[in-house]
Amino acid sequence: MLNFIIKTLLPELVLDCRSVLPFLPSGFIYQQDGAPAHMAKLAQDWIATNCSEFTAKDEWPANSPDLNPLDYHVCGAMLEHYKSFQPKPENIDQLKKVLQLIWDQLLQDAINKAILSFPKRLQACVKAGGGHFEHTLK
Repeated sequence: MLNFIIKTLLPELVLDCRSVLPFLPSGFIYQQDGAPAHMAKLAQDWIATNCSEFTAKDEWPANSPDLNPLDYHVCGAMLEHYKSFQPKPENIDQLKKVLQLIWDQLLQDAINKAILSFPKRLQACVKAGGGHFEHTLK
């Protein structure tokens, strides 16, 4: 699995970030979230070699879904689409297909807006002393 992550997933992630985020002056900064799969030495070495800028796990608040666009936007958007999807999948393979379909239909503009809201979210996090701040963002 680790081999797949290093040879396939991470290179694809970097390519996607470069293509999706060309509007950011410095490109992108890889955020190390401390997930166990991301902490393997081989994965860390690959990231250090292939990402000119990255935020190490010790430099990022642990378990901070309010600071992760996948958590504060994409997962919620996918859940909303799934709620209205009919018929509901009956097994894992069907679920995977439905989730891929929903993923493919996500609007890039909405994802870009979520990413661009990041500085505001960071400021709110600091103001809240690292505590919950989602309710202050309206």
